[in-house]
Amino acid sequence: MLPARLRPGRLLAVGPLRLPAPRGAAAGGEPVRSPGTPRAEQAHKVVASYKPSKFDKKILLWTGRFKTEEEIPLRIPPEMLDRARNKARVKACYIMIGLSVVACFAVIASAKKVSTTAGELARSSPKKHGILLKVDTLEQALDF
Repeated sequence: MLPARLRPGRLLAVGPLRLPAPRGAAAGGEPVRSPGTPRAEQAHKVVASYKPSKFDKKILLWTGRFKTEEEIPLRIPPEMLDRARNKARVKACYIMIGLSVVACFAVIASAKKVSTTAGELARSSPKKHGILLKVDTLEQALDF
């Protein structure tokens, strides 16, 4: 259920809705910070930073963002890593597409090779069948 000051009947009956007073620096007071955090640390804290792992550094190198591992800073923006990961995904997809095309040609080549040997089997098969049929008929004739 909605609080009394937000109910539709109350909004229509009473004048404009008053917003709560701002807190912290906007109210003209001290900035809001967690207890135990020094002021200098609060002022110089980098909000959007990420420490890349070894794998992240390899991705950054593979995508061409940096030339050597020494060039990679200790902290990078998350957007930079996201772009590098997306680029790596696309490169990996291109590699998989290429490998699939190569595999298709390999299957086609092996199928052509097998089809030539299958023709030889088809020609020799009736001879073998004829021999086996003669042997079966002779065995049946001797069994009765």
